[in-house]
Amino acid sequence: MRGAQSAKWVAGAIVVALAATACGGSGKSNSGSGKPEGYVSVDIGEPQNPLMPADTNETLGHYVVDALFTQLVEFDDKSKIVYTNAESIKTEDSKTWTVKLKPGWTFHNGEKVTAQSYVDAWNWGAHIKNNQKNSLWFNDIKGYEDVHPEKGKQPTADTMSGLKVVDELTFTIELSKPVPYFEYKLGYTTWAPLPKAFYENPKAFGEKPVGNGPYKFQKWDHKKLIQVEAFGDYKGEDKPKNKGIQFKNYATVEAAYQDLLSGNLDLIRQVGPKDLPKYKKDLGDRAFDQPYAAVQSIVPAYYSDTFKGIDPKVVQGLSMAIDRPTITKTVLNGSREAATSFTPPGVVGNQKDLGIDLFTFNPTKAKELIAEGGGVPGNKLSIQYNADGGHKEWVTAVCESIRQNTGVECVGDPKPDFQADLDQRDANKVKSMYRGGWVADYPLNVNFMRELYRTGAEANSGRFSDAGIDELFAKGDNAATLDESVKAYQEAEKAMAQKMPAIPLWNYRINGGYGKDVGNVKINFRGDYLMTDITTK
Repeated sequence: MRGAQSAKWVAGAIVVALAATACGGSGKSNSGSGKPEGYVSVDIGEPQNPLMPADTNETLGHYVVDALFTQLVEFDDKSKIVYTNAESIKTEDSKTWTVKLKPGWTFHNGEKVTAQSYVDAWNWGAHIKNNQKNSLWFNDIKGYEDVHPEKGKQPTADTMSGLKVVDELTFTIELSKPVPYFEYKLGYTTWAPLPKAFYENPKAFGEKPVGNGPYKFQKWDHKKLIQVEAFGDYKGEDKPKNKGIQFKNYATVEAAYQDLLSGNLDLIRQVGPKDLPKYKKDLGDRAFDQPYAAVQSIVPAYYSDTFKGIDPKVVQGLSMAIDRPTITKTVLNGSREAATSFTPPGVVGNQKDLGIDLFTFNPTKAKELIAEGGGVPGNKLSIQYNADGGHKEWVTAVCESIRQNTGVECVGDPKPDFQADLDQRDANKVKSMYRGGWVADYPLNVNFMRELYRTGAEANSGRFSDAGIDELFAKGDNAATLDESVKAYQEAEKAMAQKMPAIPLWNYRINGGYGKDVGNVKINFRGDYLMTDITTK
């Protein structure tokens, strides 16, 4: 999913572990923080859209949505599938899947979670009239093209023919073609169920959502705070050990860090570049520094005057002009590892070496490739980024590296916050390039290619399109086994290097930390805090 913050600069779903049930807060506040007793606070900016699973594909909204909703499966610390709301998911041919739900689950309003809750939610999310950002996630299901036809055509059905309710706790999913990794996709919150109340007024629901997850919605003070409380009747094994969460919005990561040090914030997802040199000394054993499944890239807007119709050699040359090792060592204080592929370590199918040198710093070859490709139009470009995420320093360094080593002028193009940044991308208004951070939705190499660079993919904000690459993706999607699918995508990744849909810069590490008033703080493979595990003192 699309990443927001600097250096974590991304976040994902909240994987949760075994815990004891906790009730809602008493309303008492901690000194000076305005936080109810027993609650945990974390820095999270304003979500781009209302809090609906099928319309949330960025990290800020996703962090909140994933606290409120629980889908069929999640992943453990070894990236293996763990059943959450599902009792079982079975298939004999990777085309027809039978899902059986665990009994006794309810939404926060008391309504039962049933097979119909899932089928209705997926049909609504897929339908073109509802204009959901994640609608393409449902396109493997038979009948998707009937509810979400190609542009210019009208839908011919209200529901997908591939979804069938068998009984209250059982439903079947028939895909158009076999997809061996389909069960992995179900770990993304887009696949969460919805209560009947949602359909009465989806817009209002997005402001006050009712989910089936470990936390229940309390309030949303826009651009300031979202607050949720532990759901006492939650039936999952990941029952919260705290009484609730405050997702607090900050104008800068530096401001969040100062609040952490002063005791007004419990967790910071990422320390900004200015504080990286000292945060370990400040926090001691409460500091985090570990890798997770995410990649930072800069992405050409292939509809822009700069990159429309450009020869891939130019983008290859720009890639080789960037001194990744020096920037990660100095500007990012050693907190990143230079990227050598389009996928990060930690996902199945990651390739450390693609057998190319396009991600290696080589100013001489960079100039040659740019010249062979016809150069950058106007000999200048810009990199769009969100100013609230601590990106200014490294964007400046990347631009300076490009300018010094190629003569191409490069400047940063800041937007005030992540929401404004995403809105520009979605409206095809990026002037040249944009900062693209991506964290795993599910731990397969597929997720770092199909969802980002396939023609028409919802997160393909650079509008990259290549028929040959699409065919290679399709080969992986329709492979006979999971292993064959992963291998097919590895071949697609090598081909992508010749087309350059993006310029990978570095793999992420979480450089965050927590305050003195919380404990039992852990990180999952996505770099997210296990929020339900956290205790208060």
